[in-house]
Amino acid sequence: MAFQIAGFDLDAFVRATLAEDLGEGLAGGGRDVTSEAVIPAEARFSGVMDSRDAITVSGLPVAAAFFRALDPECAIEHLVEDGARVPAGTNLMRIEGNARALLTAERAALNTVQHLSGIATLVRAYVDAMSNPDCTLLDTRKTLPGLRHLEKYAVRMGGGSNHRMGLWDAAMIKDNHVAVAGSVGEAVRRAREAGVAEIICEVDRIDQIEPALEAGATRLLLDNMEPPALREAVGIVAGRVPTEASGGIDLDTIAAKAATGVDYVSVGRLTQSAPAADIGLDFTTLD
Repeated sequence: MAFQIAGFDLDAFVRATLAEDLGEGLAGGGRDVTSEAVIPAEARFSGVMDSRDAITVSGLPVAAAFFRALDPECAIEHLVEDGARVPAGTNLMRIEGNARALLTAERAALNTVQHLSGIATLVRAYVDAMSNPDCTLLDTRKTLPGLRHLEKYAVRMGGGSNHRMGLWDAAMIKDNHVAVAGSVGEAVRRAREAGVAEIICEVDRIDQIEPALEAGATRLLLDNMEPPALREAVGIVAGRVPTEASGGIDLDTIAAKAATGVDYVSVGRLTQSAPAADIGLDFTTLD
């Protein structure tokens, strides 16, 4: 089955990324000068992509698309699947094909797998630290422009879930919206009257909870609250809408915040600050 992410055009992403690396449209661009100069056109390579650290894998189908874009006849064997937790030293993918093509695609393929596996690995660490099947870990919109669909895919591979995908699929009323509208209740009322089905309202004080609920909020984002305040807020909400803890959450604090009874915990650093996974690709010449 072909790799698909709703709303994401894999072929367009691959074309644009390779065009950037090759300098298409620039004077002297449109080619890999090193591979053309050093590697015979008919040479063939075999290579193995492997992880130097223990990781949660994400992005292998995207890497394969880069290689196939430049050598449609290359042979690719996936040795593990996206979402797998693997120890250091694990072989991830085996590739065989035209040497020039594989070398030209190598950096784009590796960059993608390193970045997405870094996100998936960090997400898995947060899920493990939370250790709470009754609470769901969410990402945020803190993603790199153009990479949101891939980064949110990596979050799913790490065992997390996605918050709203963008500005279109839910209203999220934050402090700046409240400042313009005049109050939490008025901001929520306007969103409801505009026909928005899902209205997430950020509150950072206990006294904002009832006005938000009375106006029609469908979820409350409890911002920068410590565990005692979160427990109090959850008690006031009393199951009327889902609750989400956000702000000040790291690997040391997530378990305590998740244990307060909130339905969700959202963490921006999952996509904003995940370090790249240490993944390499070594080629050998085929006779």
